[in-house]
Amino acid sequence: MRIREIKTNYYKIPLPRVLSDATHGIIPYFELITVKVFSDSGEEGMGYTYTVGRGGGAIHKLIENDLAPLIINLDPRCTEKIWRKMWNGIHWVGRSGMALFGISAIDIALWDLKARNADEPLWRFLGGNNPEVNVYPGGVDLNFTIKELCEQTIKNLELGYSAIKIKVGREKLSEDVERVKTVRKLIGPNIRLMIDANMGWTVDEAIRASQVLSAYNIYWLEEPTIPEDIGGFKQIFIKGGIPIAAGENLHSLYEFKQTIFSNNVLFPEVDVSNVGGITTWMKVAHLAEANNLKVTTHGVHDLHIHLLGAIPNASYLEVHSFGLEQFIEHPMEIKDGVTMAPNLPGHGINLNWEKLKKYQKNQE
Repeated sequence: MRIREIKTNYYKIPLPRVLSDATHGIIPYFELITVKVFSDSGEEGMGYTYTVGRGGGAIHKLIENDLAPLIINLDPRCTEKIWRKMWNGIHWVGRSGMALFGISAIDIALWDLKARNADEPLWRFLGGNNPEVNVYPGGVDLNFTIKELCEQTIKNLELGYSAIKIKVGREKLSEDVERVKTVRKLIGPNIRLMIDANMGWTVDEAIRASQVLSAYNIYWLEEPTIPEDIGGFKQIFIKGGIPIAAGENLHSLYEFKQTIFSNNVLFPEVDVSNVGGITTWMKVAHLAEANNLKVTTHGVHDLHIHLLGAIPNASYLEVHSFGLEQFIEHPMEIKDGVTMAPNLPGHGINLNWEKLKKYQKNQE
């Protein structure tokens, strides 16, 4: 079996409402970059990655011009060999950032092809621990009014969630306190509440915020400061008193190694769409397991449900605001705070390509 062809497309998809967070600001749409890998014996796999609104065109061209030509005629089942070929091939310009987004999309497509070829759902093909996964909604809601925040929270509880996450990092800490206090009162003491600062604070700001917000029984504080400041994470965790989740901005196994070994991040947050695909994601998950840590996720929840279902140290699946539900034949369902990984071959994500076409940006 050999890789015969690789096709990639690029889309800009408007969000149902404008979203915002402490780092990326106003987000009116997201970008989707898809990859299809075709073998010479008729097998096919599909993968994708996304952005928060910028850089998608560059990722698409990187796949088309640099990554795809590197791996034509290789055996698509040899994912380790192919991953290393891509990593080495653009190592000089791409040990992180956009390069890993492109590698991720191709790697996901290859694993989808392998699982389809084995006629197995991806979660079982990768290890098969438990297809039932705990979920929470990842609200991108920093600029929502308190009324809108409450309305969103009530809707999420009605949809079946038993954990809630909201954004923090407003201009004044008192505003964050008021929002967290209001949501905690609304959901009661037994619903888990996570908060996400999106790297918006300095270390000192994060410590002060943690010390105040810890009064509201916060399950984790996500990305309190920039991911490179490992020493800062230690101070925030020790002095702030809230468990930390982080990792959505880490783009390699080696970056996660440093973070996990620092013993300051209790919930490694791995995004398969930017860490190097499933090949890297599973290695990070096993590294976390070896350090007695549970893994959570960021984005692309329809893919991550399989990965969390494959491993014994799964925490929560984030159901992201940049969802593809309107384009997926069988979107996932949530009940009593959990969702089930599908039993279709591969990842089972069948996109409505005709519906997506009006958002396509690389049409000839």
